[in-house]
Amino acid sequence: MSPPGAATAAGTLDGRPRTTRRPPLTWLYAPGDRPEVVRKALGSGADVVIVDLEDAVAPDRKAYALDATADLLSDAHPVPVHVRIHTPRDIPVLASLPGLGGLRVPKVTHASDIHRISELAPGLPLYPLLESALAVEHAYAIATAHPAVRGLCLGEADLRADLGVRDDSGLDWPRSRVVVAARAAALAPPVQSVHPDIGDLEALAAGCARGRALGFLGRAAIHPRQLPVIERAYLPTPQEVDAARAVVAAAAADRGALALADGRFVDAAVVAGARRVLALADHGG
Repeated sequence: MSPPGAATAAGTLDGRPRTTRRPPLTWLYAPGDRPEVVRKALGSGADVVIVDLEDAVAPDRKAYALDATADLLSDAHPVPVHVRIHTPRDIPVLASLPGLGGLRVPKVTHASDIHRISELAPGLPLYPLLESALAVEHAYAIATAHPAVRGLCLGEADLRADLGVRDDSGLDWPRSRVVVAARAAALAPPVQSVHPDIGDLEALAAGCARGRALGFLGRAAIHPRQLPVIERAYLPTPQEVDAARAVVAAAAADRGALALADGRFVDAAVVAGARRVLALADHGG
């Protein structure tokens, strides 16, 4: 993938083909010890499928999950497939397989953790999971530890327990810290952590709106029914698309700073933001 996860996927959530490169918005987890579920995930419309060898797999099924995942990844798939490893010992089994698009590395706390993983998986895109207060404090060092790092992710369940926060707003500062670290390291915006209640789609939508306001782009999911909610939340509204088109058109006519008819001031930063909006709008087109 170039960058990982940004390759064209098989289709949109409504079945229409995709012909453009655009940022991924939906990342669907599937347990590695249930290959039939993984294969369903590959056809779910998710932009990226994450095969989980860690939390979703019972200890007595870890070995089977690794073997089943290696078998699945012996072939390439039209959807990018990442693996959340359980231990670095998983990596030699997976690293050279043609279907592997990236590694999600759990419980990273220091840049040195990334150095060790990158030696085991040369050339593979790495996505560190920051799951503790110490990891959040080291976010920028982790983000810049190695060129193989392509994105940061928060593991919010463990982080919530580590911080002892009860209300979701208690995670706003760590979330913003990771967004800033990713941007400072010239990485893609982070992807939101999963919403664990698959029955409460209203809360999922509200959480996505909050994540978008904080600077996240897209969200991980644990069930296919969550994917359309996430995609809708992160796609720009028609009004946002119209406004972005006006900005880009104005910039094409006059390369200097200018004010639009509605009073908005347009400079290079505003134009860059408008182009990002149009790139996301193309995601749904």
